[in-house]
Amino acid sequence: MNEKDNAFPVRAPLADCYRAFRLPSGDVSKLDRRAPMLHECVALPSTRFQNMVRVRRLVLFALLLPLVAHAQPAERTSPLSVQQIMQEPEPWVGDWPDDPRWHESGDTLYFDWNPDGRFESDSLYKVARAGGEPVKVPPAERRSHPPTFDGWHHGEHVYTDGAERKVYTADGDLYLYDRAADEQTRLTDTRAQVSDPRFSPDGSRILFQRDDNLFSLDLTTGRLRQRTDIRSGPEPQDESPTPREEFLQAQQLELFETFREEKAEDERADTLQEHDRQAADPPPTFYTGDAQVTDLRLDPTERFVTVALQSQPDAADPTEVIDYVTRSGHADVLQARPKVGIPPDAFALHVQDLARDTTLEVNLHQLPGAYDVPEYRQEQGVDLDSGAAKRALYSYGPYWSPDGDHAVLVVRADDNKDRWIARLDPTTGDLTVLDRQHDAAWIGGPGISAYGGPGTVGWMPDGERFYFQSEATGYSHLYTVDVESGATTQLTSGDFEIHDPQLSRDGSTWFFTSTRHSPHERHLYRMPAEGGSMTRLTQAPGTHTSALSPDGNRLATLYTTSTQPADLYLRDATAEASRTRVTESPTEDWSAYDWRDPGTLRFEASDGVEVPAHVFRPEDPNGAAVLFVHGAGYLQNVNDAFTPYFREYMFHNLLTDLGYTVINVDYRGSAGYGRDWRTAVYRHMGGRDLQDYVDASEWVADTYDIRPERQFIYGGSYGGFMTLMALFTAPEHFGGGAALRSVTDWAHYNDVYTSNILNTPQTDSLAYARSSPIYHAEGLEDPLLMPHGLVDTNVQAQDIFRLTQRLIELGKEDWELALYPVEGHGFEEPASWTDEYRRILDLIQSSVGPERSDAQ
Repeated sequence: MNEKDNAFPVRAPLADCYRAFRLPSGDVSKLDRRAPMLHECVALPSTRFQNMVRVRRLVLFALLLPLVAHAQPAERTSPLSVQQIMQEPEPWVGDWPDDPRWHESGDTLYFDWNPDGRFESDSLYKVARAGGEPVKVPPAERRSHPPTFDGWHHGEHVYTDGAERKVYTADGDLYLYDRAADEQTRLTDTRAQVSDPRFSPDGSRILFQRDDNLFSLDLTTGRLRQRTDIRSGPEPQDESPTPREEFLQAQQLELFETFREEKAEDERADTLQEHDRQAADPPPTFYTGDAQVTDLRLDPTERFVTVALQSQPDAADPTEVIDYVTRSGHADVLQARPKVGIPPDAFALHVQDLARDTTLEVNLHQLPGAYDVPEYRQEQGVDLDSGAAKRALYSYGPYWSPDGDHAVLVVRADDNKDRWIARLDPTTGDLTVLDRQHDAAWIGGPGISAYGGPGTVGWMPDGERFYFQSEATGYSHLYTVDVESGATTQLTSGDFEIHDPQLSRDGSTWFFTSTRHSPHERHLYRMPAEGGSMTRLTQAPGTHTSALSPDGNRLATLYTTSTQPADLYLRDATAEASRTRVTESPTEDWSAYDWRDPGTLRFEASDGVEVPAHVFRPEDPNGAAVLFVHGAGYLQNVNDAFTPYFREYMFHNLLTDLGYTVINVDYRGSAGYGRDWRTAVYRHMGGRDLQDYVDASEWVADTYDIRPERQFIYGGSYGGFMTLMALFTAPEHFGGGAALRSVTDWAHYNDVYTSNILNTPQTDSLAYARSSPIYHAEGLEDPLLMPHGLVDTNVQAQDIFRLTQRLIELGKEDWELALYPVEGHGFEEPASWTDEYRRILDLIQSSVGPERSDAQ
């Protein structure tokens, strides 16, 4: 019998029976006539029950009190089971739609969906602009790669001037779409990968990149021309003859007429070949050496080529992960990412001036602040002249204005504490700063990215102003800067964030998603291009992910709430418009359960800040709590949206059925609350973020009278790390925990994530020591479960093995390591999910639940 079959209580407490029959506790005035019903409810042994009924009421009342006091607590059950929750989601929960995108004509909406749960590769659906029944896209149409709309890309020449035609790539080939005729043409069909296509300003040619070179395709003549000559490896060098060889060659020419004639003929041929080459106007040859081309661009006037080169240092040693359980029966060794602290990549940006046949390298370190010593290094007393201050810099772009008059670079420091937006003079390589964002912690936030890249940037339709996002005010907002004057204008402001801004076709209107209404909801807004009043277009409480039609008049929205997976809706792009539902994703079986909306509340942390939380509160509490910690660090889980932790969400409903109070906290470091919240973990992960959970534990104790030793904490990845830090450094606040796929030592995690927050081990060892659980393992006092996938290339098994050895050497006893041989960082097999959460549930029950010895 599985957990679902055993979904009714075997034995209920007598007090519950009184409540069920609307009797005050201990009231036996109606016991005689309701005895049969109470007998069925309580399922007491018949002899005991009959004896109790025979006694007079006064005697019964006297006997009943000690009976209630000594009765065993009822076994709480749930219609849910771990096995049911952890199965593949499609057959039970259903498959929700994803990635809505409009056909360029605006008449059809495409989206990904798999309602049958068959895991078919062709799960592409479409629906008409007006709505109606969605249909699966036929294979021939899917393979033709119909053109889909992804924004107007002002200034990038993805469209011709009148937007009559669009150029795009699919599966590495080049396509042309004629909007007026509603026709697409495949222009290439090769193994070579084509990327970054655009039109020449007059629309007569298509420019694109293939491999490491730029090409142009004349749409009238069909002529394909190579516009750059980028070659890997060092530039060949002619070997100079030795003095002995020079003498012998001169002697041969002096003695023999034949060789003198051959030499003259070779020189004439070389001269003729050079004349022919110059007449063909070939591109200059550029050798990349050992570096790789990471960005290759040609300006709209086709005079300047920019080549960005990057090379990885020799010290960037990869790690290895062993896959023991394979189809071949042999163990496979997987190459994985290096550990944090690798030297920065070598980077160089070169500009070729095709008109002058010259090449120069742009000195990024001319930017003001390029040599600034980060604040934490100043605290350590680093000598400004020691050379340690020269940080590696990387650039993105240049982004050329439509007429080619202006070029803008986005430059970031390797330590991610500075980002510059600068105007580039391609003739001299000079840079003029338009905006500098500095953060003593690290640059990040919506539209900015914490892991490099240019972020949200582009040209306004006038070709004179450049737009970008910045956290200068503490929240990510939208800005423009005049590239000539440097005047900056802030278009949005307030204690909220802007996501995914895009301009309308005519450039008069912004559309973007924002948290202005609530940090726990996402809505689509419209705003004039110059800033001003923001009009909210989506109204229903929850989270809206929207795709705007090319004409800007129709809206496709994935709408979700905390209790409902996303479904697709269509509506007009106005605030008053009604919406039409396109999909119904949840299955009847899944919807039959009354899934809980935890609601959002805030508790006051020890520093006075109000911290958001979800609370699942049972009708009949069992005196225990489970605190869930979301992963990723920078992620939001306390919001009105169906959580990406949908299995955990169902598990939390099961726990609530069993009487547990379940809490989920958006601790410091989480996304959605601005810069200060995001960077509160700088140089001390497991500091302010963990304190929020300590404060949550105290709040739970005060609010729900749940003792700390009956509070269980668990989570995966970053949540697993937090669980370890909780049990190692604050054991008095918790009674047990499960740390899933957890980081145990940040010095063994990757560079791009960790160095943002903790700098590097060689420059900030203190940050790593106080942030890594392995240094605090001696504090373990409570039961601990550590599940981990053996094929995890992200948080590798070596990490958990090192902590295991530490626990062994410390003589710790009440812990368990559970290994999953075929799983990576994100589990895939239902059997693995089921085994993992069965163990978690068992540990919750035994460590803080009714099975705990002092639970009563």
